[in-house]
Amino acid sequence: MSDRSATITNSNFRTSLPSTSPPPNTPGASLSLSVMEKRLRSSLQTSAESFLSAATKLSLKSSKPSLKTLIHSIATSSELSTSLPLCLRSAISKSISSFSTSENPANPRTPPSPPTKRLRRSSRNTKNQNQSTPDTKESERKCILENLKIYAFVALVCTTHPKRVFSPEDLLPAVRELHDNLILFESDSALLSEISNLCEEWWKEGLAGREMLISQFVPFLVARSLTLEKKVDVHRVYVLREAFGLFDFEDESIEDLKLLLIRCMITSLYLKMEDGRRFIAFTFGLSPQLLKEALAMIISQIPFGRKQMLEAYGDIVFRGWKNLEGNFRREIEDGFLQRLIEGAIHAKSPSFAASIRRVLGGFVDQRTSDGVEKLLFRLAEPVIFRSLQVANSNVRQNALYLLLDFFPLEDPDATKEVKDTLLDKQFFLLERLLMDDCPDIRVVAVEGSCRVLHLFWEIIPSSTITKILSKVFDDMPYDLSNEVRLSTLNGIIYLLGNPHSHEILKVLLPRLGHVILDSALSVRLAIADLLLHIRDIRGFQFNKVVDFDVLLTTLANDQSPVAQKITRLLIPSYFPSKVGLAEACNRFVTLIKRSPAAGARFCEFAMSEGASRRSLLELVRVLLDVALSPDNLNADQIDGILAAAAHLCNNLTSETSYVDALKKLLSGEKLKGLLAVSSSGRAKSSSFNIASAVSPAGVAGILEECLGLITNCSDLSGNSERQAEVRSVHKLIMSCNWFDDMFEALTRVLQSTAHICHTKFRIEMPRQVLPSAKRKKRLVKLSARWNCGKRPSTFKYDYQIAVGVAWQLKDLLNSEACCKAILASEALDLAFIALKVISEVSISHCMCCDFMDASPIAAYTTLSLHIALQNIAADDIESNTKRKNVSPSSIESSSEITSLDQTIDHVLHFTEKVLLAGVWVKPGSQSLECNQCNNLATHCRKGKQMESFTEASTADVDGSVFTYGKRMSNMVKILTAVLKFIVDAAILGLVSCHQKRCLQFTSTYVHNVISCLRQCSHDELQFQEAQLREIYICLKSCFSYAAKLLNVVLSCVSEDMRALREVYNLANFLLDLIISFESYWGSGYAASLITVAKQWLPDLILALGSGCLLKHSAEDITSLYELDGNKIHFPSWFSVLAKLEICELRSEISEEEADGSAEQKAFPAFKKLIRMMIPLLQVNLDVLDVVGVMFLTGAMTGLQRKDHGLLLGLIRFICVKLIRQEDRDLGKLNMILTSTQKLYQEIEREVEKSMNGEVGLRELLVAKALLEPIWLYACETRGLT
Repeated sequence: MSDRSATITNSNFRTSLPSTSPPPNTPGASLSLSVMEKRLRSSLQTSAESFLSAATKLSLKSSKPSLKTLIHSIATSSELSTSLPLCLRSAISKSISSFSTSENPANPRTPPSPPTKRLRRSSRNTKNQNQSTPDTKESERKCILENLKIYAFVALVCTTHPKRVFSPEDLLPAVRELHDNLILFESDSALLSEISNLCEEWWKEGLAGREMLISQFVPFLVARSLTLEKKVDVHRVYVLREAFGLFDFEDESIEDLKLLLIRCMITSLYLKMEDGRRFIAFTFGLSPQLLKEALAMIISQIPFGRKQMLEAYGDIVFRGWKNLEGNFRREIEDGFLQRLIEGAIHAKSPSFAASIRRVLGGFVDQRTSDGVEKLLFRLAEPVIFRSLQVANSNVRQNALYLLLDFFPLEDPDATKEVKDTLLDKQFFLLERLLMDDCPDIRVVAVEGSCRVLHLFWEIIPSSTITKILSKVFDDMPYDLSNEVRLSTLNGIIYLLGNPHSHEILKVLLPRLGHVILDSALSVRLAIADLLLHIRDIRGFQFNKVVDFDVLLTTLANDQSPVAQKITRLLIPSYFPSKVGLAEACNRFVTLIKRSPAAGARFCEFAMSEGASRRSLLELVRVLLDVALSPDNLNADQIDGILAAAAHLCNNLTSETSYVDALKKLLSGEKLKGLLAVSSSGRAKSSSFNIASAVSPAGVAGILEECLGLITNCSDLSGNSERQAEVRSVHKLIMSCNWFDDMFEALTRVLQSTAHICHTKFRIEMPRQVLPSAKRKKRLVKLSARWNCGKRPSTFKYDYQIAVGVAWQLKDLLNSEACCKAILASEALDLAFIALKVISEVSISHCMCCDFMDASPIAAYTTLSLHIALQNIAADDIESNTKRKNVSPSSIESSSEITSLDQTIDHVLHFTEKVLLAGVWVKPGSQSLECNQCNNLATHCRKGKQMESFTEASTADVDGSVFTYGKRMSNMVKILTAVLKFIVDAAILGLVSCHQKRCLQFTSTYVHNVISCLRQCSHDELQFQEAQLREIYICLKSCFSYAAKLLNVVLSCVSEDMRALREVYNLANFLLDLIISFESYWGSGYAASLITVAKQWLPDLILALGSGCLLKHSAEDITSLYELDGNKIHFPSWFSVLAKLEICELRSEISEEEADGSAEQKAFPAFKKLIRMMIPLLQVNLDVLDVVGVMFLTGAMTGLQRKDHGLLLGLIRFICVKLIRQEDRDLGKLNMILTSTQKLYQEIEREVEKSMNGEVGLRELLVAKALLEPIWLYACETRGLT
């Protein structure tokens, strides 16, 4: 049969060559598919050559079933069983040869032919029919590849013949041809897939010569799995894992495959799949070098790997260790695991240590496997116990984590006595670490101890359990660290998961009752979670852990997250869903009568914690009935019931279907009844909230009472209960569309007070503010209707009413809807002018009227800003411009901003008069044109004792006692309100033309505060504690506003020397303010102020270095910092900084260390501020250059004043802290070098004058020595001598 097949002539075989076979989808293939299939069947009866030739005329996809059927029909006795493999090999060889020739031409060195002559139009379509084109060659290549796919599939079908008709030895040459040229077909993925399927089947069937089919196929399959990232490819690689053992991994040619295997270790698909992890673990045993490289790759991925990746690595290493022996296993144990354990202990960051422990978790989780327990003990025991007792807290913490993971750490082959001794040692260390100095370690120790008890309760001695729990319950809940207390509660919750612990925990848990009042919110939330946890455990009662009254107090007063959890805790008991509605409502009424505030808070969260709307609607009805029959109720209970009903109504109105039901419950008479039983402001506020939420038909009947409440508001300022009541009235009035009438009533009150101010203080008042006869008639009707009645005719009472109205207007402007209504009101101008008059009185006469308030100024300025913004928007609409951001220049040029300019001018005018007069700083000085103020000044100048002035110097305009502390408090609040207005306007870009004036006002304000603080330190002024606290809070706000003003000004500053000087001046005053606080009120106040200043520190530094914005010479910058009395204030903080530097210098001298130690403790807060400033100054060389000139100019001033301590201190700060020659390129600090040359020359002259022993010579010599390196550098670089 072989001889017969050998007689196949070339002419007969030529018909099967790919070059002569037309592609199945080309026009040449004109026969139908069915005809081609019949021809294929008939060709099988003729010869193998005919069969293959016919097969190539069909597409592979359509012919696969036919080919498989026909080939499987070949019997063992058929000649095709031997001829087909031989023809197949010959066809494959010739096809590959043809494909290689097309890829690499036979004469690659033949030079290209010259370009052909351009054809005429008439001859462009004439072509040489024999000339081959690129398209023809590409078509031939595709045809060859299609034929090879057919051949590969035929070979595969022959290999999988169910009766094994074809000999593997006959098929192997053809298969090898395809395998060996696999890389040649990399451009055709379909052909590669067919060949790889053939090779894979050959390997899986275990056919002869399969080891010859892996060198190309296996790397291809691995690369395919990495590229396509399909699970099926990973599975195929794992199935073929034994083939990798046939490779010589010591050979240099294997590097590409090794790189592919290493890539598998960092590919997420391999790490996620079980087969992928198994395969990677299998590769550990292929080569010692490959194992080392794989383990090194895993270690390199630990710092960056995610949790799943690291856990996969742990599983892979464990699988590899389990399957390996000898040197391979020792490499994993002693080389890899030992390194991980040491790295987990000595890791610098907790996150890195946690990542290492995740990899080790692959062994920890399998510690029950044979040999794992002993392995962990052998590797960890020598280092872990020693590390738990070192001085480094980070190492102790890491070692503790590792001990808890390995617990109990023991040798399984040791005796029971040895094991018990080792276990006692571990418990001893745990108890010791519970009391560790480092709070982070205590956090881990307490949670770890509870975890150990939870997991190993049954095997731990009872005495050990008692000792650990005693520390956990008696010491840890009182720990100073919030995190430790939180971890204690979390650990106890985890411990409750072990039922064996319940009996002893029933006794211990009541010791945690005080934790519900903990200062940390997280701890209170944790104890609430603990109570929820034990509520569901049989035999536990949460009210035995925390006293029920304490629980109700917490529900009433704590923050919302805690209150919500307590509501969830109480709902099954006091509003259960498993009983009837009547019973549930009765239980809640019992609760709210016991604790009204807690019951109200309970209703706030009842719906969110699962109570149904239907049951809550019924509860509203019950509560209203209880409130309207208050025979046995006190005021607190009524407050609570109405507040609870208000919360329920707000929750129920979120669904429309329940709004109608609520309206039926709340008739007009019922609302009036609720107001009738409301004796407190809180109760009335709740009633109004109910009305505004439901808006029943009869709500108009209570509007008159509402308007009476908002106009009788003399007690509104500072009264949070009344403010809440008024806000609820505003909400109701807005919901009923009565806003215009309310605003008109409020305007009438302001007009009345403004007219009194006009009469009493002779303030100019526009004619239109006085109400016309028609408006008077209207207002009289409104007064009668709203039952406003007559009020006391004292100025104090009328002013306090106006203060309450002003507070309301300011509050209403915070609401977008109310703000629009105010700006659209016809009474807007009248209200604005009245506020202007009242604000003028408030500013000008706050020193003689104890009741002056900042609310009118806040309302006046806020309303002015809103009017200006409305005018800008209207102007934009009229001009059809679409400006998203209005630039300051365009705003300033707008004519509609005149009213805001007038407001700024008006407010600054009177505040400047007050500040310049200095009455609030200098008791007894002449004040403004006010008889009361002048009488006060005269009273002080007539020789009265300062003590009488500070305590009760005189009476105000209404005869009440007036204290200087109250005057100071009022003035600070008013000036802070003015400063806030300026900053708000500056942020909107509305003060460009008032920029310098605003800066001057702010500087003067801060300067006066500093003077006042100085007088306080000399006991010239005294304050009550409450007044001191109010002043300090205002001054903190003042600091923020002033720093924000610097920020805004610096963002758009021009090269105006005067504006820059004011910026610099204000920055120095703010730093002086910090010094004054620390000097006169103590470091506590200053430290709190520095927390505010920290966020504005870059702006303060830029303000100090504002000269860098000029881009001028050193002379120009020096002129900015001239420190004569006419131009600029000499900063006090310069002197303090210089003194601190002198103290540090003295402490460096051993013989004077004792003298300087006491002084070095001064100004700790200011030292902290300077330490924060230094790195910020060094970031920008331009700013550093200018600020350095500032310090050098200050040093020059010290030299001129003979203040050698100031000179030396500032020079030391510059040379030692800011611009060390070895750390910084001095060549970029041109202005500092110029100023240094001048200062050094002046110091030399002064030294020559002081050589006769004059005081200060030592300071001059030290300053000269410090400055000399910089001076020499300047001389060298500038060619000076």
